[in-house]
Amino acid sequence: MSKTFYISTPIYYPSAKPHMGHAYSSIIADFFARLKKIDGYEVFFLTGTDEHGLKIQRAAEKKGIPTLDFCNEISKTFKELSKTLNLINSDFIRTTENRHKKSVQYLWKELVKNNEIYLSKYSGWYSVSDEAFYNDDEIENKEGRKIAKLSKSEVEWVDEESYFFRLSKWEKPLLDFYDQNPDFISPASRRNEVISFVKNGLKDLSVSRKSFSWGINVPNDNAHVIYVWLDALTNYISALNYPNKSDNLYKKFWPASVHLIGKDILRFHAIYWPAFLLAAKIEPPRKVYGHGWILSNEEKMSKSKGNILDPLEIIKKYGLDPLRYYLIKEVSFGNDGNISQDRLEDCINSDLANNFGNLCQRVSAFTIKNCDSKIPEKIQFLNEDMKILDEYNKNLDNLRSEIDNQNINYYIDYIINRLFEANKYFNDQEPWKKKNDIIRLNTIVFTTLEIVRKITFLLYPIIPHSCLKALEIFNLKEKDIIFETIRNNDFLKKGSSIKKIDILFSKIEKAND
Repeated sequence: MSKTFYISTPIYYPSAKPHMGHAYSSIIADFFARLKKIDGYEVFFLTGTDEHGLKIQRAAEKKGIPTLDFCNEISKTFKELSKTLNLINSDFIRTTENRHKKSVQYLWKELVKNNEIYLSKYSGWYSVSDEAFYNDDEIENKEGRKIAKLSKSEVEWVDEESYFFRLSKWEKPLLDFYDQNPDFISPASRRNEVISFVKNGLKDLSVSRKSFSWGINVPNDNAHVIYVWLDALTNYISALNYPNKSDNLYKKFWPASVHLIGKDILRFHAIYWPAFLLAAKIEPPRKVYGHGWILSNEEKMSKSKGNILDPLEIIKKYGLDPLRYYLIKEVSFGNDGNISQDRLEDCINSDLANNFGNLCQRVSAFTIKNCDSKIPEKIQFLNEDMKILDEYNKNLDNLRSEIDNQNINYYIDYIINRLFEANKYFNDQEPWKKKNDIIRLNTIVFTTLEIVRKITFLLYPIIPHSCLKALEIFNLKEKDIIFETIRNNDFLKKGSSIKKIDILFSKIEKAND
């Protein structure tokens, strides 16, 4: 049986064009998808857009266009972002698609059949911006307005007939589930937040609205539309052709390996979603990972604050791979990350141009000049060669383990350390002084080329396009990138040609340089 891995981004809410937070989630998900793919897993990678709810309806009304036309327009920008970010997503789902509508309505019927939904009246605070209900203790007064403490979004009082999900019933089963599945919520700080919230008591959840019409109708009651989060969360299984549980996609990939989300939507994914699934007798996902926010000058990026960094503009100026590398390296995964163009430029110059790019150029140029443009055949390893080569074999399984725990920081730190070692090895060994000892010169060159190959394989999930360019040195293609082969010290075919490549990364000229 093949190994499978299913990862999803948050399903993006297209009330405005994509920003850096969307790019970050997508890039991180793509990193995991690529890494698992080169490690022999069959991967399903899902992203998409959540297109229902009052906020969407109001945004369309403001523009004076039909709501579906508005959704088509904005969703298209998210789909284009996926292409611009070079994502390898398997599917892009939209909640306005018929396949999704059918899944949501079927799930609703299952919940009704299991006596998990009832009709009553809702009175309480609702945030249009967050598409979320809040308790009194989650609300505060600010300048004459009622706002949610967590999101700082304005709330309004809602008083209307509503269908309710028996969330209170699932308080203890959820706590038992968290206890039996300690890795379900990550990182640990988020897990503690969720458990604390649930222990404070859960109230039944309003799961329909009558005050607006843009959504999926409640089966057999067209006066109500289904609450946007019950609708949106279902995308993770509707993309696998639920309710057809015998479908190949569903059988192969559910339960999902990781739902990758922002910390602001943790409650919906870690409380509501598993409760809905358990109530419908569906196994919950394996893990929900709530990463931090991307900050600009220590503040969460938002349209109202005017501090949004447009990923498309950054890519246009610096290139995609530098942005991917920067976000993965500089943002401590799981925590908020403050980013700046100045730090991005430093990262491009120090890590990509001076370190990785320079190593590739330097070693390949030396090989072309001194080894007849071929991978040396006559070599004899010494202890110092084997020590640096075997480092990868000794740590490969540990790298896998850390990645399974979403420890991206460990992975990138490991690569940076190996790059430092590789440059130091080449400098210390001084092959340019070994022209009278061709065996030693060949061995140093071969060793360094193998290290470049190993590092490039490790970097591929982070900067795929640049790594494919680097692998042209060895005439290797994407299909040749197999994670397990990082163990090998003789992967490169002796006597095969070495190619000259263009500069991988151009240094950024800075005003203070």
